[in-house]
Amino acid sequence: MLKKIFSYFIPIKIYEVKSALSKSIEVSWANGELVLDSENANYSYGSLQRILRLGLKNIGYSKIVSMNHILVLGVAGGSVIKTLVDEIKYKGLITGVEIDPEIIEVANAYFHLDKIKNLKIVIDDAFEYVLKTKNKYDLIIVDVFQDTSMPAFLFESFFTNRICSLLNDRGFILFNTMILTENQESRNRKYVSEFYQPQFKIKTIPRVEDHNELIVIEKCG
Repeated sequence: MLKKIFSYFIPIKIYEVKSALSKSIEVSWANGELVLDSENANYSYGSLQRILRLGLKNIGYSKIVSMNHILVLGVAGGSVIKTLVDEIKYKGLITGVEIDPEIIEVANAYFHLDKIKNLKIVIDDAFEYVLKTKNKYDLIIVDVFQDTSMPAFLFESFFTNRICSLLNDRGFILFNTMILTENQESRNRKYVSEFYQPQFKIKTIPRVEDHNELIVIEKCG
């Protein structure tokens, strides 16, 4: 309890492990809550939870709660899953895809993801998973980072077309991106300007928590 109180003044690290994929995984008390961080970025809870919560609110909690199957690409500590289950009271199936098994071990130990009954975790690369899956989804959350960088495939038309093909009618894609440089700003502008799917609408929610931009894609129908 003292660590939680002191964390309002200074973050207090309580666990750290090296990971081959994520380099460093840290669990800390910060502002009275447990957060999961990489070496240079917040991976779960804290600001990341606020960012994705804003995206979910933009889609609409009432729409989300009536969905049947949600896909989360990039689980980390599972803060967006906790928002879905604890705040939105979502009861449908959640499939979480995470490439780093060590992060899932930490998430289970400190954030109790393994206690969520409607959650299925798949250890796999996000790109490989979307190529293989036969399922259709009502919401696909894309939150894939390697510290502060994002894999290039996320912005390629092949990947975008593929995840769009996995959406049910009136489904949504919530894509969390980070903008720290002018090149990343240009990358996002290019992604949005070149997006063309006649059945879909695309919009952005810029400057969330300063450095993030949410891209929301909706399938009309």
